[in-house]
Amino acid sequence: MDFNQKIDVSLRASLEATPVERNASDDLSTGSSSDGFWNLIVLYTGSPQTLQNEFPSSSFTFLLGNYAIVKISEDDIPSLAAFPQVIYIERPRQLFFEIVSARQASCLSAIQENSSYGLTGKGILISVIDSGIDYAHPDFCNPDKTTRLVALWDQTILADPSAGRFAPAGYSQGTLFSPEQINAALQADTFEQRMELVPSTDVTGHGTHVAGIAAGNGRASGGLYRGIAPESSLLAVKLGSPDPKGFPNTIELMQAVDFSVRYAIEHTVPLVINLSFGNTYGSHSGVSHS
Repeated sequence: MDFNQKIDVSLRASLEATPVERNASDDLSTGSSSDGFWNLIVLYTGSPQTLQNEFPSSSFTFLLGNYAIVKISEDDIPSLAAFPQVIYIERPRQLFFEIVSARQASCLSAIQENSSYGLTGKGILISVIDSGIDYAHPDFCNPDKTTRLVALWDQTILADPSAGRFAPAGYSQGTLFSPEQINAALQADTFEQRMELVPSTDVTGHGTHVAGIAAGNGRASGGLYRGIAPESSLLAVKLGSPDPKGFPNTIELMQAVDFSVRYAIEHTVPLVINLSFGNTYGSHSGVSHS
């Protein structure tokens, strides 16, 4: 077998590139170092010790599945590839936060960096019906540290009129927190004091995550990780019931959608609903509920 067939295409391209070309590319230089050594991924067969003995000047880290990480001189790479025990060699790849590449693939970066488009979500209401929201997260606060939330309905918190906690008008479940209540909580000195005022949490973080993708303003990252509509207003509904057992049901979901639509109608604002919960309603085989 031609040993070059054991070397992946990108590593081969890096080895064939000039030092100037390699240093000019973050991708081509990944795995290489200025001392002439490479950190590479190797798939091998047989005994790890045999491989180590054959290349005593190289250092190996042996992993499960017959993989190894090797630090090896560039001059020794052809010999490593020619060694019968070696099946395949590749150089490492850089890892990136997927939110960055996803924004680029969706052409959002170009749109958001060109302010002339004016596509910021301003004047739009996004309702996130999910596991709740971390209302204290900087991405959901304005520059003056007031909340961007126009309402937070936590269906899992029992209403308590004596504590100023009421369900939304027309509904009998949960507690609706106003922007004024949320702002008061944001001014609290400690987490415990904040929870006394607005004790709504997002235990799984899912609702906070999707809200950030949809509408985060990027304050927590200096503007780097902004959502799709960073100047939109937010309405959050935490689905569920005071009973901690089980998942939310469709009754709670229907009320959440109804509440969101009614709010948008009352305040005459365009509405977008983000809903990540669902149900297949059976097998769709034609025999369900027969």
